[in-house]
Amino acid sequence: MNSSRPTVVDLFAGAGGLSFGFEQAGFDVLVAIEVDPVHACVHEFNFPHCAIIPRSVRDISGDDIRKVAGLTQDMSVDVVVGGAPCQGFSMIGQRALDDPRNSLVRDFIRLVRELKPSYFLFENVKGLTVGKHRKFLEEIIDEMGQSGYEVLQPWKVLNAKDYGVPQSRERLFLIGAKTGCSLPNYPEPLEAQITCTEALEDLPNAESFEQLLSCDEVSADYLKKAKGYSALMRCSNQESWRHGYKRKWNNKRLTGSRRTMHTDVSRSRFSRTEPGTVEPISRFFRLPPDGLSNTLRAGTDSARGAFTSPRPIHYKYARCVTVREMARLHGFPDWFRFHETKWHGARQIGNSVPPPLAFAIAREIVKTLPVEPSRPDKAISLGDESLLKMDMSAASKYWGIKNPIEKRNRKSGQKKRKQAEIETLSIK
Repeated sequence: MNSSRPTVVDLFAGAGGLSFGFEQAGFDVLVAIEVDPVHACVHEFNFPHCAIIPRSVRDISGDDIRKVAGLTQDMSVDVVVGGAPCQGFSMIGQRALDDPRNSLVRDFIRLVRELKPSYFLFENVKGLTVGKHRKFLEEIIDEMGQSGYEVLQPWKVLNAKDYGVPQSRERLFLIGAKTGCSLPNYPEPLEAQITCTEALEDLPNAESFEQLLSCDEVSADYLKKAKGYSALMRCSNQESWRHGYKRKWNNKRLTGSRRTMHTDVSRSRFSRTEPGTVEPISRFFRLPPDGLSNTLRAGTDSARGAFTSPRPIHYKYARCVTVREMARLHGFPDWFRFHETKWHGARQIGNSVPPPLAFAIAREIVKTLPVEPSRPDKAISLGDESLLKMDMSAASKYWGIKNPIEKRNRKSGQKKRKQAEIETLSIK
């Protein structure tokens, strides 16, 4: 890590969408906290110099983070970021922040208080801004004010499509500055939008490779010369790395591309579905070649029945997109790896902030800091590929922790699925 670069701590890191966007803007990610051990393994693979704490933020103090990061009490963290899940909403007369189901939001606020960063970035669903949920948002802003932070007003819901991501995805972002620090601006939308064709047309068709029925990678060449968005995804020039660390990777390997075995009936339905519409049986969206992807979602974890993310149908082929194609639609470059299974890989993408959007926000924050980020000149190696192959039990053993994710209860799986859907719909 480079002492001339500003620093960030990622409290709900997942695979690293926020981490990577901030790195590209010139930050060093000191610590990433992620309770899911499989996600923590993927983060370690892609960010080998970042310290990982594979525990819930509930069990972590600011001093714990400082110790792991090698920071003394007089050394500061520039930014704390995170998208704390929130599910519960208060009854009349009660505060939503006092609802036990929102404890992770309280822990986000607590850790900002304890770490005392110059800035914080809080990300959450758009639904937090409307109806009865608006009261919860106001409570968060008030609590941050009492903690010594001014929140940039008016707060904004940003759509990833306006920041170089070929996907319509709206999320709330709260930016706060410690008293005495200048507030940054929200990033201005870009004039042009990236289409699904621009995002995917240079990738080889996974169904051309028999090997991808049993693994997620194969030796392959790109179909077209890199330009525009594809050049950024392929990191084909110096500017593609922005202010991030170059990774050593093999651009002759097509990764994250395990095939899905669709039935002939499904393929027939997919082929009849017009681009930009939803296939009526599966409810899968078919990508429009000259338009945007719908919002990529994560599905559910094993505690809620392990339901797979609904991946959209490719605009050209009668199949669902691969994890690598999802990554392209989300703004993750081709060197960035995910778990080898489609289920975990899709979850890791669907749960993350699109890196180009994170980069746009981080670039505005870095403008307010008294440091000029350096552009690293040496490439770093990625982690051990075994990190991408571990199931929940193996990943828990790797980190030396008890498996924190409840095993699927088949008898109650349907009930849990319905409850998960209700909770999700209530805040979307």
